[in-house]
Parts: sequence; structure tokens; C-alpha cells
Amino acid sequence: MKELMTFKQTAFWAETVDRSAYGRAPGLPETTDVAVIGAGITGLCAARALAKSGAKVAVIEAESVGWGASSRNGGMVLTGLKLPVGKLVAKYGLEETRKLYAASLTSIDCVERMVSEERIDCDFVRSGHLVVACKRAHFDEFRSSAEGLARNFQHEVRIVERRELPGEIGSEIYYGGLVDETSAGVNPAKYVAGLAQASERAGATLHEQTRVDRVERAAKAGENGFYLITARGKLWARNVFVATSGYTGSATPALRKRIIPIGSYIIVTEPLSKDLAGQLSPRNRMIYDSKNFLHYFRLTPDGRMLFGGRAAFLPETPATIRQSAKILRQGMLHVFPALRHVAIEYAWGGTLDFTFDMMPHAGNMDGQYYAMGYAGHGVAMATYLGTKMAETIAGGRDQNPFSTLAFPGAPLGLYNGTPWFLPFAALWYKLLDWIY
Repeated sequence: MKELMTFKQTAFWAETVDRSAYGRAPGLPETTDVAVIGAGITGLCAARALAKSGAKVAVIEAESVGWGASSRNGGMVLTGLKLPVGKLVAKYGLEETRKLYAASLTSIDCVERMVSEERIDCDFVRSGHLVVACKRAHFDEFRSSAEGLARNFQHEVRIVERRELPGEIGSEIYYGGLVDETSAGVNPAKYVAGLAQASERAGATLHEQTRVDRVERAAKAGENGFYLITARGKLWARNVFVATSGYTGSATPALRKRIIPIGSYIIVTEPLSKDLAGQLSPRNRMIYDSKNFLHYFRLTPDGRMLFGGRAAFLPETPATIRQSAKILRQGMLHVFPALRHVAIEYAWGGTLDFTFDMMPHAGNMDGQYYAMGYAGHGVAMATYLGTKMAETIAGGRDQNPFSTLAFPGAPLGLYNGTPWFLPFAALWYKLLDWIY
């Protein structure tokens, strides 16, 4: 009998990429115009744009290019933000929310344009996303949301009645859905590899296995800047751009206190038959459900089922990956009983970057530029904000609507970067899903 839970503890996407084509920079330069900390989507997009503007750019990465969430996510390129538009309007007002939501739509175009301009072979496709309602009340909210998006944001989405769901998803457990045709899917590891090559072609250098231990203000030849003290030596930069997301560490303590690292986990099955894949996801949508403790899932380009979620809020370890794989398989079979005899071939975890207000943030803090806080919408928003912040650093006009948002820390300052409260947060969200 086939073993259904003998899997590799590695990201499926990683095995689709040839890493020999980039990342061969020599040792650190002594000086640079801009030091970018973090070689994920945000940092690479910024490096590419800055180098194209004529700046000397060094990208400093503690692990390898794309090592964090940039290559380990579900490959969903989604419209919108983590907070629904109703909550955004209540908090920021209609006009400000229009700018924020418009940026989320523009971010999808940014990814598509990047793929086209740099000829990145990453299976990008505008397949749209489907959000499914786990309760009838959730579906009623979908109707209200669709009406509000059309009326206030001139963005059309489509309501899918329960009787129409078989045309979108091969599951009988949901009460309806909402489709946004603007969203897309991508192989995130291939996308990151393409960005790495594009940034190098533009003139940036990528320095892997180079952890930044400290960032210190320091003038050089009468010019203000920073020293980056790294595991491989010291580098002076006129400007620093921090693009470390959920892996923001002690080298940038002010930012670390504003980022909550939350674990997210994914399993991927063996390849499905064409008939079964078509039954489960007839339109190849990016799909997620309406719970707080949500599941998200899609078909991979080679016809596997990718199924992810917050099985454990804690960052990944071998133990949490094994535990989460079991939880996610149970969730997958609840959604798709037809997969009960299908083997899981990959399971992995990664760390997302949440903020205390659930919003992305980008700007300047303590003289250092930054962009982070994507809360699961990072493929598109990181592309957009990395590029936007590069324009700001290069001296262009600041047209980034996220730069004006206050970036809050924890209430009463009860957080120093160690997320002691995550188990309690997980229980709270599970309770919310039970009562509503």
C-alpha cells in the first residue's frame, strides 16, 4: 500500500529552479550607494530599479537568495490587502482607502510587467482568485463587499452562488464564493530567480551567506551614511534599505519590534490525474477560504494540489512541519475527500510578516528605508513597494500611499521582537472562527 505521508521537508518550488545562474558576487565592496538587506522579492525589485537608475547597489542576504517567504509561499498574486475594504474605510476614510486599494490592483500589473520586461519564465498566469464562504453569514458579507467594490472602487468582482460552485471548485462544503479575475498565479521560486538575474544584469551585486549583525551611523569623507557590520566584513553605504519581512532581526531593532513573525505551512501532493485536477479546480483559481484560521490552495503548474494554512502560528521547525503536515492533510481531505488516497510529497513552513495594524508599511525610520508587513499578500505588494521605495531612495517623488501610514508597535510596548503571544493569538482566532 502506498505511504501517504512520506514527504520531503523542503519547498516544492525550490526543486524547480537552477540556482547556478545568479548570486556569484565576489567579496563585499568597501562602499556602495545603497545597501539592501534581504534578497527576497522586495529587496531584489528595489536593487534592480536602483541599479537601473545608476546607483551602485549591494544586496546583503543572511542565507541564500529568496530563502525566506519569497520562494516558499503559495505563489498567489492577489488583489486587495489583508484587511477588508470595509475596515479600511472605517479606519482611513474612503479617499485614502481608494489609494491603498488602487495600489493593490497596480501591484498585480507590476508583477506582470516585471515578468514581461525581464522575460522571467515563472508560470505567471492571470487565473483569478476565488474566496469561498465557510458560513452563510460570510457569503452575505461577500455580496456587500462586491457591491462596495463596484460602487466605491470601480472594481468588479463576481458573486458565485452555492449552486454555481461546482464550476469553480470540486467541494461541497462551502456556501458560495467570490471571484476576482484580476489576481494571478506564479511559481515564486522561479520569479525570485528571475528577479535575481535581472538585478545582476542591471548592475547590482548579490552577497549570500552574509548576515548583518549591526547597522551604525557613520560619516565617510564628509558624507553621512551607515556602516553595516556583517559576518563577512564591513560595508559603508550612503543609504540602507531594509527588506527582511518576517525575518527582521536584531540588526534593525526598531523595525523588529513592529513585525510579528507568524508561521505558515504548506503541503503538496503527488501529481494528480488531469481529470481529477480538473474536477477539483476547473478554472485553476488561486483559492482561499473565509476563516481567520484560513486555508489556501491551488493547483501547481504540473498538476499537484498545494494546500496551506496557519496550522501552527509558530515559525517553522522540523517538529512544527511534521505536526502541520498532518493538520493540513486533514483539512485538505475535509475540503477534497477525493484526495484521500493521494500521497503528500512535500511539506514545509515559512515565516510571514504581520504588523499590529495588519497593514503593509514602507518609509524611513532612523534614517533607514524599509518596506514590509505584507501579511500573506507579499508576491504582488513586495514587487510594488520594492520598486516604489527604490524611486524614493533615488530621489524621485514619493507616490507611495503606504508611506504616510503610522507604523505602530505593540500596545504598552509589550513586545521586543520575540512573539511570546502567538499561541494565545492562535486560540483567539480559532475561537472567532467557532463563534462566527
